[in-house]
This record gives sequence, C-alpha cells and structure tokens, in this order.
Amino acid sequence: MKNRITVIGSSNTDMVIKSDRLPVPGETVIGNQFSMHHGGKGANQAVAAARLGGDVSFVCRVGNDVFGKEAIEHYRLSGIDTSLISRDTVEASGTALILVDSKGENSIAVALGANKNLNPDLVKKAKSAIQSSSYVLTQLETPLDTIAAIGDLCRTYKVPLILNPAPAAELSDELLAHVDIITPNAIETYQLTGIAINDARSIQEASAALHSRGIETVIITLGEQGAYLSGADFRGYIPVDQVDVVDTTAAGDTFNGALVVSLSEGFNLQEAVRFANRAAAYSVGRLGAQSSIPYRKDL
Repeated sequence: MKNRITVIGSSNTDMVIKSDRLPVPGETVIGNQFSMHHGGKGANQAVAAARLGGDVSFVCRVGNDVFGKEAIEHYRLSGIDTSLISRDTVEASGTALILVDSKGENSIAVALGANKNLNPDLVKKAKSAIQSSSYVLTQLETPLDTIAAIGDLCRTYKVPLILNPAPAAELSDELLAHVDIITPNAIETYQLTGIAINDARSIQEASAALHSRGIETVIITLGEQGAYLSGADFRGYIPVDQVDVVDTTAAGDTFNGALVVSLSEGFNLQEAVRFANRAAAYSVGRLGAQSSIPYRKDL
C-alpha cells in the first residue's frame, strides 16, 4: 500500500573529489577523480524514498540557475512531485564540496544558498500536502524556524514527524516536543545529549535523555554496527550486513528515506529499521550521493 510522504529540506549540487586521503588544514593533496552529483540531505532522502517505492512530495528551494533547473528536472524524472519546489531569484542553488578518501570516509563543506530562504511561509503553502501525508521527513540544512513551523503543522494535522537532526545543531525542547521519531548518528546524539556513544550503557542513557525531551521513538544510526532502536515496544540493536565501503556520503540519507517508506507501508519499527539498514548498506558500496541510492528491486 502506498501512502503519501512529504520530505522537506535542502537541495544541493555536490562536487566530489576522491583522493587517497583527506588533507589536513593548510595541505593540498592530489585527487584521483572528480564528479558532480545531485545532493542535499532533503533531496537525497526524497530521492531515496521515491526510488524505494514511496509516493513523495518534495518541498525545497533552489536558485534561479542551471543547477536549480537541472535539480527540478532530476526530481521529476525520479517520480517526485515537484510542484512545491520554489525558485530563489537572489541566492544561488545550494552547493556542497565533498572530499572522499580511499576508505570511503568523507569531509564536506556546504554553501546553503537558496536553502537558507526555505522559510515558514513556504512551508505553510505545503500544508495540504502535509495534511494528506502518512509521514513528514525533515533535516537541519534549512533554518530552525522553518523546522519549528513544520513541527507545528504536523502537530496540527496529527501527522507523524521524523527528524534527521543533521548536520548536528542545538535544538530546543519546544521544537523536539513536536518530533515523533528522531534519527541521529553518534555525533549528533552527543550534540543533543552531551553523552558520548561508546558502549551499550551510554547509548541507553542517550536514548533516555532524548525520550525525556518528548520524543517517543529514538533511532541512533551506528554505521557498520547498524542502528539502535528505542521505542515503546522494543529497545535494542538492529545489526546490518557487512559490506565493502566505497563512499559513505549518502548512507544516512538513504537510511532515512528507506525508513519513512517502510513505515508508510505499515511495517513496524523493527522491520522498518532492518529495511533502512539494508538500503544504507547498499549505498556505501557506490560512489556519490543520489547516484548510490538503490531502487526497490536492488534490495
């Protein structure tokens, strides 16, 4: 069964250089390969959800430039409803510069551009899509007052909100109280709780700290260790198959896109996290952001 999913967030063009190792500050290294990809956490998650079978509407803001035009066409060809994407006449489209080493680890700098102007008024124009959605998924590459507006609309229309709190940022208790499911990685968990994830006890304490701020379901992603799920009916690790890592750039976004699709289809949280783990594992075996995201048939 397909249910509508609304993804709200960033759209970027990724410029990727792959080299043997990442440079330290002040150092220049010679790269091996350059490529350009469609990216941005919001866009990655929207594409992942669409490729994996979701009925997706995407709310974002791009520049009035060639990157923005190409991005909208790419989303349309991916099967995404692009009617809620707006064009900014002042700011350029968002851009990310990504360095990837031989082990698949990456270092990323993002110029938000038009993403900075995805404001609460634009989100309110998407209220019909939000109201008719089974889930709303968002991230933190857009202004925090926009995230707060998303939370208010989801609470008003009783639509579950999934927040991927990336990149890491300090979030108020008022904002988090509107979140139904949160999906931080270990670094983002530390940013939100002050608890470093290094063993089973610390991950339980961090989950409890997030629950205490009003969030019903906590899913902490742990890379090659899978994910830790803390919900009403289950608390524990959900492992992931081990694979050869090429590029981890979009693994977290693929996880979130897969998670929201599985939940929208009526699967329970454990099943949804297993599916999300599998999709993320597939993505790290390929270079790039959206170019690495699997289709449903791949899984």
